[in-house]
Amino acid sequence: MKTQNHIPTTKVARASQFVKAGVKVGGNYLKHYGKKLLDPSLTKEELHQDNATDIYNALSELKGSALKMAQMLSMDRNILPRAYVDQFAMSQYSAPPLSGPLVVKMFRTYFGKSPQQIYDRFEMEAVNAASIGQVHLAWKDDRKLAVKVQYPGVADSVSSDLRIAKPLAIRLLNLNEKDINRYMGEVESKLLEETDYELELKRSMYISEQCSSIPNLVFPKYYSDLSSKRILTMDWLDGFHMKDFLKTNPSQEIRDRIGQALWDFYNFQIHDLKQVHADPHPGNFLMRADGTMGVIDFGCVKVISEFFYDNYFRLINFDMLDDEEATLETFRNLEFIVPEDSPKEQAFFVDLFKKMIVLLGKPFEKQTFDFGDNSYFDTVYAFAEELAQVEELKNSKVARGSQHGLYINRTYFGLYSMLNELKASVITHKPDWLVSKKLRLEMENAA
Repeated sequence: MKTQNHIPTTKVARASQFVKAGVKVGGNYLKHYGKKLLDPSLTKEELHQDNATDIYNALSELKGSALKMAQMLSMDRNILPRAYVDQFAMSQYSAPPLSGPLVVKMFRTYFGKSPQQIYDRFEMEAVNAASIGQVHLAWKDDRKLAVKVQYPGVADSVSSDLRIAKPLAIRLLNLNEKDINRYMGEVESKLLEETDYELELKRSMYISEQCSSIPNLVFPKYYSDLSSKRILTMDWLDGFHMKDFLKTNPSQEIRDRIGQALWDFYNFQIHDLKQVHADPHPGNFLMRADGTMGVIDFGCVKVISEFFYDNYFRLINFDMLDDEEATLETFRNLEFIVPEDSPKEQAFFVDLFKKMIVLLGKPFEKQTFDFGDNSYFDTVYAFAEELAQVEELKNSKVARGSQHGLYINRTYFGLYSMLNELKASVITHKPDWLVSKKLRLEMENAA
């Protein structure tokens, strides 16, 4: 794999990279429309492929929040054409790695020693590279280790990168600027946390210990004496990322076992710990033939306040939607409806968000849910496309929904998507207070 010897770190250099990407995108559009004059039947597939390649190449050189944005977008199969999703998914674990000298420089900066002086053996070639850092294989005292090394300058460029990337995101995704502004602070705070490996070390040790009794989950041991603010050392875990795991043609029993572990992992974090691994993409999980799964990254963790938790999850019990006053109160608390809404606007948005909740909450309304049912996901994606065309949303004077829902929604989207890829059927464990009367009756009859 081609290595990268330099990462632009100054604001000017990084801004120039975004400008370069924008110019290439503009050139691709001119080329596309020139060809379309000669062939009116030409589709946009080649245009999307060219744009996806040029944008990814630019972002992959910048690393950090720019590449993280691509990673987040690759999880949403509805927002972007397939060419972008496939290209940006490479940022999950296949970005161009840093060269050896830059890796050594990071160790000397934070330990005052080279990696060869710290470990008994250290592989200079990264085994995978993602948006914030890359992973190296090492050994010490007969322990096989994974060493995550952060890219230089990433932490210092988060805020400026997001400001520079905003116009490109608005143009590429056809988003409303006020929607982006509303959630920018939440994204920025989470990205800054992801660059703090000391914080990640504490969270990794705490959450993995708390979740250690969940069947079929495996967590690495972390080593504080071999870690720093920008370097993190843990046990090496064997296993396959989702794409390679599925190539082994696992049985339905194994798919369901891993899917159940995924569901139980997130259910416990959200409802018991009130903090959650909010980056559920395939690059953070290692799946094995025996139905066990390793969890390897706690850089992005969303801490859930009691107020948001109580309001967000009470909607999962559909009994509440029958109580108009309680539903209105919860919608106000979650900022689905706002004081400025006219009675007509309020009625419209209440109806819209009720439909959304019933659709996205459907797995919670079943004791067992088959995530391999593509018809369900086709309905979800079709509804999302309809939402994108709703004039009342596009012309709304405010962005709808609490910013605290951004990473929780992203967590469930990532979880649903992974379970769909696995074609897993799982028991949708949930707290007792989230079980509706209808579901409770079905469970009693089944017993």
